[in-house]
Amino acid sequence: MGTTGSLEDLKTLIFSLCGADGVAGREENAAALAETLLRQYTGRVSRSPLGSVTAMLGEGERCLLLDAHLDQIGLIVTNLLERGFLRFSRCGGMDRRVLIGKPVVILGRRRVRGIISGIPPHLAKAGDDKLPELEEMMIDTGLEEDELKRLVAPGDCILVEADPVCLQNDRIAGPALDDRCSMAAILRCLELLRGKELPCRLAVQFSVQEETGGSGAATGAFALRPDEAIAVDVSFAQGPGVPEKITAQLGKGPLIGISPALSRRMSDTLRQLAEEEKIPYQLEVMGGKTGTNADDIAQAGGGAVTGLISIAQRSMHTAVEIVSLADVEATAQLLAAYVLKGGICNG
Repeated sequence: MGTTGSLEDLKTLIFSLCGADGVAGREENAAALAETLLRQYTGRVSRSPLGSVTAMLGEGERCLLLDAHLDQIGLIVTNLLERGFLRFSRCGGMDRRVLIGKPVVILGRRRVRGIISGIPPHLAKAGDDKLPELEEMMIDTGLEEDELKRLVAPGDCILVEADPVCLQNDRIAGPALDDRCSMAAILRCLELLRGKELPCRLAVQFSVQEETGGSGAATGAFALRPDEAIAVDVSFAQGPGVPEKITAQLGKGPLIGISPALSRRMSDTLRQLAEEEKIPYQLEVMGGKTGTNADDIAQAGGGAVTGLISIAQRSMHTAVEIVSLADVEATAQLLAAYVLKGGICNG
C-alpha cells in the first residue's frame, strides 16, 4: 500500500473492519478479522485468554507496543417480554438520544433483527414527548413469544445496525469507528514499515473490553511488559454546539496527548517528529487520566512509558461516528516515524 491511493485503501480497510461485529465481551468476529489482517505482516500472531489479538514484529530486548481497542459499543438483552418485545441496557456508553426507531441486530442463537420502538407522536400523552430512559425503551422483533425465547436469551448482545458511508472531503461515517479507525491506522503503519529494519521489537495489540473498563489493555500490557507504548484512540471533534476548548478539528491531523498520566518526553518527541516529517497534528491537553487504554497500559505490571495519539471524531458513541481519512493516514505516518526512531528509550 503506497502513499498514492492510500486514502482509498484506508477507506476499504476501515469499512471492512467496521463490518465485523465485536460488542464488548463478544469480540470474536472482530478479533478473527484482526488476526487475519495482522498475519499479512508477521506469523507471530496470538490471542490472549480474554480475546485480545497480539502480533510481534522485529527482534531485540526492548519492546514498543502499539495498542488500539477492537471492541465496540452496543446493547445487551435484559428481559424478554410478551408479543416479541424485549428490554435492553447499555454495553458500553451508547448514546440513548439516537436510539428510538433504529434497526438492531440481536446476536442470539441466530441473528435476529428488530426495531427500537417508541409511542407514535399521535398517541403520546402529555409529557410523553420527552426522551425516554433506556430502561423504558423496548425492541420489537416481530417474533412470537415462544420463538423469541428459543432464539434470544438475557445477556445476548445487540448491535445498532448501520452501514458505513462516504461523506465529502475524505470523511466517512459509520458504526464502530471508535476504535476501528485506530486499528486501521496501526495496520497502515505496519504497511509503511514493511521491508524496513526495525530498531526494536514491535508489539501490536488490538485489545478487548475497552468500552467496559479496559481489561484487555491492562492484561495484555501485563503479559507483554513493553518498555514503552502508544495507545491510539478517538477524541472529540468540533461541531455546532460543541465547546471548541475541549475539541479538535477534523482533517487537521492526529491529537498528541499531553497529560500527567502520559510521558511528557514521549509527547514532545511525537510533536518533534510530526514537525520534522511535516505531518499535521493537534494537541490534546488533559489535567489527569486520559480515559483511554493509555491509563491501563501505563500502570500495568511495573508500568510503561506511555503516550497517546487520538483521531478526532464527531457523533461519538453512535452508529454514525464521523472521522477524516486524512487524519487516519497522518496518524499512521506519525506512528511509523516513531517506530523507526526506536522510541524515546532507544540507546
